[in-house]
Amino acid sequence: MQALNKGEFRVYYQPIADTMNGEIYGYEALVRWFHPLRGSVPPTEFIPVAEKIGLINQLGEWVLRTACEAAASWSSPLKVSVNVSPVQLMNSSLTDTVVTILRTTGLDPYRLDLEITESDVFNENTRSLEILSQLRELGVQISIDDFGTGYSSLSRLSYFPFDKIKIDRSFVINIPDQKDDLDIVRLIISMGKSLHMRIVAEGVETEEQLESLRKFRL
Repeated sequence: MQALNKGEFRVYYQPIADTMNGEIYGYEALVRWFHPLRGSVPPTEFIPVAEKIGLINQLGEWVLRTACEAAASWSSPLKVSVNVSPVQLMNSSLTDTVVTILRTTGLDPYRLDLEITESDVFNENTRSLEILSQLRELGVQISIDDFGTGYSSLSRLSYFPFDKIKIDRSFVINIPDQKDDLDIVRLIISMGKSLHMRIVAEGVETEEQLESLRKFRL
């Protein structure tokens, strides 16, 4: 992948904070592509292309290694979250790749959080469950990303070894003004807590949104 070899991809780290006290307890690794002619290319464009031409495993491994190296160098034992594409999830070598990267970077498994989108993880139930279970046995945390945009039921959610639910930003952006979204967020938080999962709300940008989430003891 020429763009990767030329150093056109970069990883940025978005903080994840506790809504109650504002304390940062981790960062999400976000990959960005800076094309020499086109400028910044959004992930929604280059990720599907990388999947289609068979380069997503190479790119995903680079992002994972880069994120783990960075986290291992941090002065505090904060967690790092890394997105995993459905193509990576179906790759039988994913577990071995994670083991190798954790060993070479020296990062404790509990500090790594792998994120899989809701719509992707339920498409291939048996295979997905097998690989996620292997990763979970290593001590790696598993999160379901963009939750609320798919068709998960409570029974299906409890069937997978998830540690954390990430509420999709589309439900967060209009709270507290949009009652329907507020009710959905409340329901997801209640459901996650009943399954003893940690809940993260994506896209919190205003004090009003933060206060609404605090009322739910998020």
